[in-house]
Amino acid sequence: MTDTPLARPAPPICSARGCQAPGVWALRWNNPRLHDPDRRKTWLACPDHRGSLGDFLDARGFLREVAPVPPSPTLDDVDEHSEVTG
Repeated sequence: MTDTPLARPAPPICSARGCQAPGVWALRWNNPRLHDPDRRKTWLACPDHRGSLGDFLDARGFLREVAPVPPSPTLDDVDEHSEVTG
């Protein structure tokens, strides 16, 4: 057994092209021509892109719901128990 530290999970990232900011909003959508009414796909958005991504989906009649992304117990656990070494 090795004492290799676990890799830190990557935080959720905004779905806007080229954006690397944390995704803090879940834009839940579906395309009624392709998806069952209950199916939801999710794009993540940072505060700067929530409006533009939401407007894009809404203009096409795809946007169903916008909700805050819940905190990750896994990421929170890593933050609380990580040690600074060096």
